[in-house]
Amino acid sequence: MVTTVLVTGANGFVGSHVVEALQQRGEVKIIAACRDAKKLLPGFEGEVRVGDLRDAKYCKELVNGVDVICHAAAWSSLWGHRDESRTLYLEPTLALIDAARAAGVRRFINTSTASASSPEASADPMSRGIPRSLWPHLCNVIAIENALRDQAGAKFQVVNLRLGIFAGQRYALGVLPILAPRLKTHLVPWVASGRTSMPIIDGRDIGQAFALAATADGLAEYDGFNIVGPEVPTVRQAITFLHVEYGLPLPHFGVPFALAYPFAWLMEKLDPVVPWEPLITRSIIHLLEEVSADNKKAEHMLGYHPVHNWRETIRVQMREMRERQLQPMRLVKAVG
Repeated sequence: MVTTVLVTGANGFVGSHVVEALQQRGEVKIIAACRDAKKLLPGFEGEVRVGDLRDAKYCKELVNGVDVICHAAAWSSLWGHRDESRTLYLEPTLALIDAARAAGVRRFINTSTASASSPEASADPMSRGIPRSLWPHLCNVIAIENALRDQAGAKFQVVNLRLGIFAGQRYALGVLPILAPRLKTHLVPWVASGRTSMPIIDGRDIGQAFALAATADGLAEYDGFNIVGPEVPTVRQAITFLHVEYGLPLPHFGVPFALAYPFAWLMEKLDPVVPWEPLITRSIIHLLEEVSADNKKAEHMLGYHPVHNWRETIRVQMREMRERQLQPMRLVKAVG
């Protein structure tokens, strides 16, 4: 039996890797949803439905004849921009969920983050997210999780994938593009001595996880999974690797989280009077909090086995950044 899988944000980082992974499976028909078909990966031969999720008519027509939705479309911000996150991400996603349920879509696979409930409960992918006013976009990610949890049922199954820190080919926002130029200022400190984990995950492993979630049997009405790479480095290991392999400076001093958050708050407050984005934000500090996520549940229930080591993934992204990132990456970006 062929399963029809719709991939939103198909020309973005997550979406493009999901499409690649699904193309390796003969039992699925892929529909790619995007705003610009010309930006899809070369060689894609599936159906394409072009439009904007903010268009109610398009959203309603988009889900016709679909069995499974891999929702990879996103707009992201690492600080502020509350209104844009709501209108460009939260509201279109909630509308897509409503349209999917009305159209009889059987399974909705959602893109979330392992930082939704960190540090207290991040090991449990079924735990509820903890909204934090310091990061409006994360609050919207959690609001979508909650909406899906409330609406999941026998006829509308939800799979929530809490992913690690994105890295790899075709990714233009995240810790690496933000961190690398800031390390060069010699002003970025170790936070908590760099002992916390940095769950870097390659886009190719993300694609594998979505493809498995789209076709897996035996899942609950609402099921959540942590999805990280095969090995989780510490922040110190990752930054030291950047230092040894690419010559980026190591931090010269350290601060505890109790001081890092107020310092980042001050950087945010200075933004209106300086011509550059904040050196650090509270959301970045939050990303450095301990995330005790592992793949045990995903391995057992989905058959997920990541293969791309974090060092390899960093090399892939740094190589691409040398070619394409001509100036420091902004903290706000459409990623799907």
